[in-house]
Amino acid sequence: MSVASLRDRIERYYATVPLLFADAEDFGPLRLFVRKEPGTPYYGGPSHAQPTAQAATVTAADIARVRARQRELGVPEAFEWLAEAAPTLRARIEAVGLPVQERPLMALDPHAPVRPQPLPDGVTIRELTADDPALPAALALPRLAFAAAGTTVGSAGRAELATVAEKVTADGTVATTRPAIRAGHKTLIAALAPDGTPLAVGHYHPAHGTTEIGGVGTLPTARRQGLAAAVTAALAIHARGHGVGTVFLAYAEDAVARIYARLGFRQAGTTLLIANQPARS
Repeated sequence: MSVASLRDRIERYYATVPLLFADAEDFGPLRLFVRKEPGTPYYGGPSHAQPTAQAATVTAADIARVRARQRELGVPEAFEWLAEAAPTLRARIEAVGLPVQERPLMALDPHAPVRPQPLPDGVTIRELTADDPALPAALALPRLAFAAAGTTVGSAGRAELATVAEKVTADGTVATTRPAIRAGHKTLIAALAPDGTPLAVGHYHPAHGTTEIGGVGTLPTARRQGLAAAVTAALAIHARGHGVGTVFLAYAEDAVARIYARLGFRQAGTTLLIANQPARS
C-alpha cells in the first residue's frame, strides 16, 4: 500500500469513527464531535474538532467558535488532524495560543505475521465483555498509565487503580462503554493478574476495514514485563481476525516505537497532531 493510500484510509477513519460515539457539529471548515452520552467510550473523548475538506479556509474566527462551544460543553479545547491533510492548520492553531504536539504514526505491515507475545507466569490475556467484572478497572488503567509517562516502573498500583475505577463508574464511562462493546464498536483486551486485576490494557474501534490501536497502557507498578507488547499483539491479531485490513497506531516516545517495530509496525510517513489532548497510545 502506498503512503498516499494509507493516509487516505487513516484520514477517512478519523472522520468517521468518532460518529460511532458522537454527533457532529459543523463550524464552517471545522467539525466538532460531541458525545452522545456522558463518559468517554472513545479514548480522548470524542470531544475534539478536526478540519473538513475545506481546511485551507480555516480562520481564527472558526477556531474561536469551536473553542467557545467546547468550553460550553465543559470538554478540552482539543483539535486533531493529519498534518499532510491540513498543512497550514498548525500555524493557525498555535497562533491562537493552543499547544500542538506531534504524534508519529506507525502502520502494521500487511505482510508481517503477528504472533502472541510471552507473558509472565500467571498472567493471562483476555478480550473483555460488556459485563466483565474487570471492565471498570480496565477503563481506569490508561488514566494512571498516561499520568505517569514513560516506561519505567512507577508507584501507582492496585489501590490507585481501584480509586480511579470508582471514578469512571461514577462519571458514566463504564455505562456508555458497555453498549459499544456489545455492538462491536469497541474491542478491549487486557493482560490480567491471577486475581483478575488488569495489569495492561488496550483497545481498538474498527470502521471501514481500518482501525487505530489506542489506549495501550500498563499499570505503572507492572511495567517492564512485556505486557504492553502482549496486549498490542493480541489487539492486532484480533483485528485482523475480524476483517480489519489496515491497523495503525500513534506513539509519543521512541522507546515505545521500538516495541511496536518488533511487532511488525512500520513508520507510516504521516504525523498526527494533537492540541491540548493526551496521546491515545
